[in-house]
Amino acid sequence: MPIFSRLPDEASSSDPFRLIRYAIAFLLGAGTIVSLGLWATGVTPRALLLIGALWSVYGLVHAVLDGVLDPLFDLGTEMLENVGLGSSQDGLSYIETMVARGEVDAALAEYQRLAEQGNTRALVRRAGLLVGMPAGAERARIELEEYREGHNLDSASDIRIGLALAHLYEEKLGEPGKAMREFRRLLDLHPTARGLRRVHRELDALKAERFGTSAPATPP
Repeated sequence: MPIFSRLPDEASSSDPFRLIRYAIAFLLGAGTIVSLGLWATGVTPRALLLIGALWSVYGLVHAVLDGVLDPLFDLGTEMLENVGLGSSQDGLSYIETMVARGEVDAALAEYQRLAEQGNTRALVRRAGLLVGMPAGAERARIELEEYREGHNLDSASDIRIGLALAHLYEEKLGEPGKAMREFRRLLDLHPTARGLRRVHRELDALKAERFGTSAPATPP
């Protein structure tokens, strides 16, 4: 699981369909109240059937949004990023060029400078460089954890650092238990963040690997 070279912006906490969700919830609530009123007053004794229909439509719409449209949106965003048209163009390519030229120390210093200005993408890229050095994985872990503890992070930054730590624990430090706790922490703190579907899958995979295929699946 590549983690440091380019973490996908499942760090994005915005939901492109949130207005649709709000509108559906409002219509469902209003429709339920009206239907209960009609049933209670005896105007339409079968109004309770309408409530069941409303909730069925609500569930169907959410299933379409979460199971079809949201994954398609994520796929489209990733495809745009892969061809250089998406939001992954984060202004760090000049540092990657430094790395390609072998100027690793200078690249580390530049990543650190940007991280001190609040750029968590730069922080994660710096961790990725450190991992390739002797004892670098532990140093990367310390830097990521200290940064998180010392800054008031927004949702996107917290998810980005958390994903990096989780994969660092799993792939480089050989501590899958801590990786599972990090994944679980992200899901608990940011349950509505877009793109965490992959976190669910990876947490389930870690559970299956550690405890066997009988491990319970993480709820969506």
